[in-house]
Amino acid sequence: MRDEPRYRTIEVDKATADTLKARAAERGVSVAELLAEMVREAGALEVDPAEIAELDRRWAKIEAGEATVPHEDVVRWLNTWGTPAFKRWRDRLAF
Repeated sequence: MRDEPRYRTIEVDKATADTLKARAAERGVSVAELLAEMVREAGALEVDPAEIAELDRRWAKIEAGEATVPHEDVVRWLNTWGTPAFKRWRDRLAF
């Protein structure tokens, strides 16, 4: 039986890598040690099976061709956040 390697490689974007390196350096630890500490502090991630099932159901509808909201509509709505023009998503068409 082969021993598994002790470390794994995780790919992240450059900005994330730079941030992790800087935070690790500030604490005087390696990036691996920083990430291990962050995971320990965060604790176990609890996932509600019903939420996953709902996401799977919605994704299946999209894959089956159900219409989605165009990106431009979402961006336009997001740009109203924090302004007097903001309306809840479900109320956005009642202009």
